[in-house]
This record gives sequence, C-alpha cells and structure tokens, in this order.
Amino acid sequence: MKTTVLEKSAVDNSSKDNQTLISAERYVAIDKWIAKYLPENRQAAVIPALHIVQEGNGGHLTVALMDELAQYLKMPEIAVYEVASFYSMFEHKPVGRHKISICTNISCLLRGSEELVDHLKKKFGISLGETTSDGKFTIKEVECLGACVGAPMCLIGRDYHEHLTPEKIDAILENLE
Repeated sequence: MKTTVLEKSAVDNSSKDNQTLISAERYVAIDKWIAKYLPENRQAAVIPALHIVQEGNGGHLTVALMDELAQYLKMPEIAVYEVASFYSMFEHKPVGRHKISICTNISCLLRGSEELVDHLKKKFGISLGETTSDGKFTIKEVECLGACVGAPMCLIGRDYHEHLTPEKIDAILENLE
C-alpha cells in the first residue's frame, strides 16, 4: 500500500509548512483525545491516537507514522513503539480489508475456537497472520477479547461475533463487502 503524504493543517502551528504522513483530519481527531487530559499529560492519548493513525493508513502502522506521532505527543519514539508492539490490536504490516481476530484463549478454546481457526485456514488457504491474495481477509490469533461468555468468538473490524460455528462465521463473512 502506498501512503500518501499530506500537509498537516494549522493544528500544530509550529510545523505548518512541514510535510507529514498523518492527515489534518487525523490530527483533529487526535486533538479531541488530547483535550481529555491535562496539557502536561498529552501522552495519555497514545492508544486512541495509534488507532486513529492506523485506521488512516489502511489498517497498519509504520515506523515513520509512529515517529511522527511520538513527536506530536511529545514523547520518546521508543515509548510509542512499546505501546504499539504490546497490544495485539496494532498491526505493523499491511492487513486485509477485513481483519478477523480469533480468540484462542482458554474459554474460546474449550468452546471450539480451534475448529474455527482450522476452518478459516482451509477456507482462505492461508495461515494465522497471513492475508488472502486478494487482500480481502487477514486471520489473526489473539489471546483474549474479553467476551468469554460468548465463546467462541472473534472480532471482525470493530464488531464482536459470539457463539460462533463454522457455519455462522461463513454467513458473517458472506455479508462483508
């Protein structure tokens, strides 16, 4: 995927003339999160800011994007990398239009998530962490999505799907663009 370099608007007056990777619209969204904290705690917005930046880049982060965000949040680059590498919701390589995050933690495992993983691997002809050749789907194993009562479950984009079977997940996937 090609990242388009856009000019950042007057959100940060000190760098009006600089070319940036993060769009002006994304900076406005980040600023809304920063405003929720005391000025000296703007770094507390790092998680929602990473989500905003990742969404603006087709679903994954790059080192250059994280560096730019670190500068904007006035925090060390390594601190942004630490957050982005700790949480499984942040991607560091391109993913499909539909990222399917399958929980394989104990509750989901006991209720059949392994069968779902095998089903999706066969259906798409890819392994966990891979993307289909058409760029439509990525399947990813995740530890826990916090919906154990609905096991087995997965997250597709931002939508939770619970009490899954291979047939149920196929029906969900058929309704995606």
